[in-house]
Amino acid sequence: MGRSISPYLGFLTGWLMIAGYLIGTVAEVVVLGPSVLAIFNAHPAGPWPSVEIDTAVCLVMGVIAVIGIRLTARTQIGMAVIEYAILVGFSAAGLVAVLSHQHGTVPMTSSWWRLSGIGGRGNEVAGLLIAVYVYSAWDGTVYVNEEVKHRRNNPGRAAVWAVALLTLLYTLAQIGLQGVVSPARLQAHAATALVYVAQALGGTGGARAMALAIALSVIATTGTGIVLTARIVLGMASYRTLPPFLGTVSARFSTPMAASVTAGLLIIALTWVYMLATSVQNVFADVVAVAGLLFSMFYILTAVATMVYYRRRIFADVLDFVMLGVLPLGAAVTLALVLIRSLQIAPAGQDWSVIAIVASGLVLMLIARFGLRSPFFQVRRESYAPRH
Repeated sequence: MGRSISPYLGFLTGWLMIAGYLIGTVAEVVVLGPSVLAIFNAHPAGPWPSVEIDTAVCLVMGVIAVIGIRLTARTQIGMAVIEYAILVGFSAAGLVAVLSHQHGTVPMTSSWWRLSGIGGRGNEVAGLLIAVYVYSAWDGTVYVNEEVKHRRNNPGRAAVWAVALLTLLYTLAQIGLQGVVSPARLQAHAATALVYVAQALGGTGGARAMALAIALSVIATTGTGIVLTARIVLGMASYRTLPPFLGTVSARFSTPMAASVTAGLLIIALTWVYMLATSVQNVFADVVAVAGLLFSMFYILTAVATMVYYRRRIFADVLDFVMLGVLPLGAAVTLALVLIRSLQIAPAGQDWSVIAIVASGLVLMLIARFGLRSPFFQVRRESYAPRH
């Protein structure tokens, strides 16, 4: 965005990415404590056990992120194998229960496939916004492209394969689990829906297994949030649009240590505020709720930048026309409609949260431009030039 359209829009895009990943990670971290406690069937009265669990996990994943990308990748793979084995197993069991019309299950009907959802209570805009959120961070390989083999090809391929794999997993889980119990019972246990469905399928042991899968998912997301936020911060700091010390790389571990530590501490601090500061909890809940909107915003900007940067290739052949013209334009228009409609129906607190986040980005942009005197704002516009 900065190199193809405007460095000012480029900075704002980077800020939306940082805010989106930080807030999105916090939104996941706050459910970790209850999931871990559910594994051990513990039900504390106060928030401190959850706070301590969340803090410990953030510190551990922060240390892993600092030590190196190889350890980070292996840790993520190990957790993913266990997590998805549990999820796929329960999804398959739930699908069998529904198709065999076991007692208490909801028969599969055509309403399952309508945009309005079962009983007409669905909302396609809300569904698309949730989809944007749950698929976010699975393009993470793009942010660590300088740390992988064959960095010009593998990161992009990995992101595409990840989304394709998730499509199958999410669809299987949705179809397999939503009919195990009635919609009324599912809604009554909305805060712990997956654990409740797993308990209906496998009793107390099933509930604990699903709680473990959720805990591993959140732990993995925490690690991913630290790693990706640190890389974005590193990239911006290298242009002096953020304090230069955030752009340093550890000579021992070859990772952005300062940015990683800062990201981890910010996630911990925001989690503490969310869980302990009851006086501002409602306000902060609105901030956490807009993570999907922030992802939509910077994905729109990314799609537009793609078309502008590769404008000389769009009409080169049919494949380029589809990949560099039709798909980015379709993505930008679709997400723009979702964003506008979401802002229209969102509570006022969430709308003000989006405004506050964008406004704070503008303030930071002025500080980077005139305080840090970043050379990034003198970057000339460029575009892809085909080789002859």
